[in-house]
Amino acid sequence: MALKIIQNVRNLKGKNVLLRVDYNIPIKNNRPADDYKIIQSLPTIRFLRQQGAKVIVVTHLGRPKKFTKQLSTAPLARHLEKLFGQKVAHIAHIKDWRRLERKKLLDVPLVMLDNIRFYKEEENNSAAFAKQLSSLGDIFVLDGFAVSHRVAASVTGIAEHLPSYAGMLLSQEVTYLGGLLKKPARPFVVVLGGAKVETKIPLLETLLPKADYVLLGGDLANTYCASLGYSLGNSLFDRKYIGKIKKLAAHKKVVVPVDYVVGDQNGKNTYCIVTEAIKLPRNTGIYDIGPRTIQLYASYIKKAKTIMWNGAMGKFEEPVYGYGTKALACLIAAKSKGLATGIVGGGETVQAVRDLAVAKDIDWVSTGGGAMLDYLSGRRLPGLQRLY
Repeated sequence: MALKIIQNVRNLKGKNVLLRVDYNIPIKNNRPADDYKIIQSLPTIRFLRQQGAKVIVVTHLGRPKKFTKQLSTAPLARHLEKLFGQKVAHIAHIKDWRRLERKKLLDVPLVMLDNIRFYKEEENNSAAFAKQLSSLGDIFVLDGFAVSHRVAASVTGIAEHLPSYAGMLLSQEVTYLGGLLKKPARPFVVVLGGAKVETKIPLLETLLPKADYVLLGGDLANTYCASLGYSLGNSLFDRKYIGKIKKLAAHKKVVVPVDYVVGDQNGKNTYCIVTEAIKLPRNTGIYDIGPRTIQLYASYIKKAKTIMWNGAMGKFEEPVYGYGTKALACLIAAKSKGLATGIVGGGETVQAVRDLAVAKDIDWVSTGGGAMLDYLSGRRLPGLQRLY
């Protein structure tokens, strides 16, 4: 069954469209530190405005317990105005919408509400609050794939009251990620790393039967080393999943590092060590894959026709431990858009490809995060249910 997409809706002229996006991004010096998610939402906003619709942008920012200026969406509204080139009215309180409309002061066709999580009813998925929100619009569009795994008033609640559709960004996410679960071109290579082993286990279990090869890094690889009884010093791994990882990594499709870069947490006293020789003192840990592993993983990536990467190979924010992650980012970018289909997701992974300025060379850089993991793990995303 196909998603109901906003492009198929006729006669949007004069309609108020509630657009749920995900602009949950870091704010520094009263401006967005990373505007990737805002930029990705622009095609949907542009389409709605071209069709003559008034757009009411709804997003959350952080996890506020009450109103706080630091988590207001006002800087986001100003930045959206700059990017889009049209006035964006910022509405500090939902009740202000009706008051301003009655006084005919709200002639701006592009509006952003303040942080929807300033209202406790949002995360409680209050039916009354969802109904109040829905009264502001004629149509609901969900374009924030990153929140589609949440049950919240502005994600699932509004859809109970208004005709609901997928935005252009969300539909692209589903198209690219859904393709991985159906018939990916082969060889299909999955690269998994990062922290939070518990979130990667379901993904590994789901993709292992579909992939040709799965390359491990980060805490997944560390946990595998722990399962073999190596002394890991202060390396990060998850004791709870040692048995599970040992079983999964024994599969013939799974490829594990043959060497690592180890050292202090702050990047001092670093050296390379082959996996079989790992016996680390207490103040030393594994913080990246080694050069032999980079070469090994490159041999699989170069032959791939489909590549999915989620999770850094190590503590890449420390320059000396960033070579593994950066090398894979460049390799995947070089293979994408022609030689293979490259799909990247996860906070650290996206940051790496953007820091290296290779995101534009990759077929799809997901805005998802937890939603991407849930979707690829085969879980139902509540926000998508009413969009089919």
